[in-house]
Amino acid sequence: MTQSLNSTPLTSPPFIFGSSALKRCLLRLCAGLILGFCINSTTHAEQVTAAVAANFASAIKQLKPVFEDETGHHLTASLASTGTLYAQILNGAPFDVFLSADNKRPQQLVDDGLAINNSLFTYAIGRLTLWSRHPDLIDDEGQVLSKGKWPAKAVERIALANPKTAPYGAAAIETLKALDISEAMNGMLVTGQNVAQVFQFVVSDNAQMGFLAYAQVLALPETERGSYWLIPTALYTPIQQAAVKLKNGNGNIASDAFLAFLKSPQATAIIEANGYLNGNSPIETNPHANKNDE
Repeated sequence: MTQSLNSTPLTSPPFIFGSSALKRCLLRLCAGLILGFCINSTTHAEQVTAAVAANFASAIKQLKPVFEDETGHHLTASLASTGTLYAQILNGAPFDVFLSADNKRPQQLVDDGLAINNSLFTYAIGRLTLWSRHPDLIDDEGQVLSKGKWPAKAVERIALANPKTAPYGAAAIETLKALDISEAMNGMLVTGQNVAQVFQFVVSDNAQMGFLAYAQVLALPETERGSYWLIPTALYTPIQQAAVKLKNGNGNIASDAFLAFLKSPQATAIIEANGYLNGNSPIETNPHANKNDE
């Protein structure tokens, strides 16, 4: 006697293990779980917008993909001189975090209530370099800066970043004063908005030498590094580059994730490979440096 589907006893199992019906059910379940995971991950991925000092351009370019792969968040970086970025933040620019080339302006933003107090830390210590695209112009000891040497080397202009807005420019002025040659170079100095513009001055030969971040020199292929002098840190105030979360980034999980990432071993390795010292590194300071010159 044939039994119809409707008369199947309630105690009979609806599926037999290994049946096509069970497989279809499991596939639907797995697909639902995967879709739910993807939707959940997308929902929690956020955007962080960072104001980044121009000297850190090469490092941030390398840090960006690592951060995004590690966290799933997205990073947008805007590069300019520290002073320019600071002014933009004061005028309401919608940045979430600020990677400065000094620690003075981030602290000022905290004091003014525009940045989060307990978020400030030193992410790198910058090193100042005198650079020329000409391989034989600058010696390892910086003797080219000795009085009377630059005319013999046909040096007519030396470029530096604006010392009022760029900490590397302030460090360059301190170096010239420490070497007692600042007055002798009156009329020779060419000022750029930031170290990126200083680099362009030297590349185009509008200046024969320029004060740059060491990171900019290391970013060049070895065959294009010309000549340079890595200036002793004792000649200028330590360039302690501080990061801080801005008020606009409060509540943005991507902002917290990015600042935490900057302290990670992966980020530290990239930062050091780009010519910076670790934020906790001991450094020799210049007792004669005047921070008021910035």
